[in-house]
Amino acid sequence: MQIKKLTLRNFRNYEEEEFTFSEGLNVLFGKNGQGKTNCAEAVFYLCTGSSLRIRHDKQLIRIGAQKAEICAEANNRYGRVTIEADISEEKRALFVNGTKLTKSADLMGHINSVFFSPGELRLIQDGPDERRRFMNMSVSQTSPAYYTALLRYMRILDQRNALLKNTDYATVTATLPVWDEQLCRYAAVIAVKRREFLEKLVAYAADIHAELTDGKETLSLSPDRRYEGDEGEIAERLLKQLKNSYEKDRRLGYTTVGPHRDDVTFCISGKDARGYASQGQTRTAALAVKLAEVEIFKEASGEYPVLILDDVMSELDTLRRKKLVDRIDGLQTIVTCTHAERALYGKQANKIRIDGGKIVK
Repeated sequence: MQIKKLTLRNFRNYEEEEFTFSEGLNVLFGKNGQGKTNCAEAVFYLCTGSSLRIRHDKQLIRIGAQKAEICAEANNRYGRVTIEADISEEKRALFVNGTKLTKSADLMGHINSVFFSPGELRLIQDGPDERRRFMNMSVSQTSPAYYTALLRYMRILDQRNALLKNTDYATVTATLPVWDEQLCRYAAVIAVKRREFLEKLVAYAADIHAELTDGKETLSLSPDRRYEGDEGEIAERLLKQLKNSYEKDRRLGYTTVGPHRDDVTFCISGKDARGYASQGQTRTAALAVKLAEVEIFKEASGEYPVLILDDVMSELDTLRRKKLVDRIDGLQTIVTCTHAERALYGKQANKIRIDGGKIVK
């Protein structure tokens, strides 16, 4: 998968600009606050339909403009593909090859992307929400079925939680089994896909981490709960667990059982990374996980995703920067940084200087 051209209109601090990317390393450089990350964000948005930086799409519209437009021309294993997003204050519209999409799930898989920035340390340092978000975003890009199941699961979960707060006991007991059966069916899809993803992630991340640390440290990942069996067996067990937790759920007013409560523990050399890892160790572990995600996408689709490294090089020592650049050789990579060091990136890199939302020729 490769993005050939990216056009931005009234997106963030860009009035109108067109980027041409090479098949290999693309370096967006310039002073802080000029729009490098905004460009990287636009690429990720067209790949996934969401931004890692904001909650509401209207925040992507340039101040004073009515709407933002993003367009990418790319190649994937099926040929050429054009993806567009029109974003206004009230709504957005997504298009693939000129056809308007009726649901966000249809965007997934046309262009896969892995995004890594210093903020990704939250994946290890913060609470379980961050790790579930990571799994959801990653698995959704390679499995539209997962994305659809996730949306339906969360919708039913909201309805179940609202029902648990209902004071009419008869209504709750009569209605709850209907929601529970649907909830468990979609939960089982999520559980199986996450299990498959984590099995691959564990193996790839351990090898990459060993490479980045010259074998001086080990990285392991383990889910806090394991889902054994096929979808039918998992759904059946979850249904029993929901019934057993009914009184507790009513007392608390929310659902305490299901994949929305899943978590993953990261251990570095046998110790829980959240409590013991330094900033440097956490950064290297998070980078290993993201590079493992790249390999999983390649295994799933037969193509490498577009890799986005946002202000990552400044956070790594010289040795790890060199190891990273060597590892991404052959991938289409978009790097943002303040200085395009020739000694690090080489003379073949496509270097694009950005100043005030404009490409400086």
